Amino acid sequence: MTETAQDLVRKMPDAFDSEAAAGVNAVLSFELSQPMHIVINGGACTAFDGRADSPDVTLTMDDEDFIALMRGELNGMAAFMTGKLQLDGDLALANRLVKFFDGTKL
Repeated sequence: MTETAQDLVRKMPDAFDSEAAAGVNAVLSFELSQPMHIVINGGACTAFDGRADSPDVTLTMDDEDFIALMRGELNGMAAFMTGKLQLDGDLALANRLVKFFDGTKL
């Protein structure tokens, strides 16, 4: 069975590094073929199906590109510069996201 982008979002809490995200309380929305979002609050990370009401950051990507990004096969800056990744919201937070998750656990 092929892993989907939604499967990866659901695994993000297991790959979450609470020390790297110390003091961060945020809602991250993923506009994929099936929208999802995660909530980082109090050192914990929880994944949810569907769109968030008022996300701090929204990442919009094709599922295949999202999977490549999360596995470290696609550079986030390169994806942004080539239009494979669109960001809306707190860009400084978006830039820090890669440090919040251990890609080897996804």
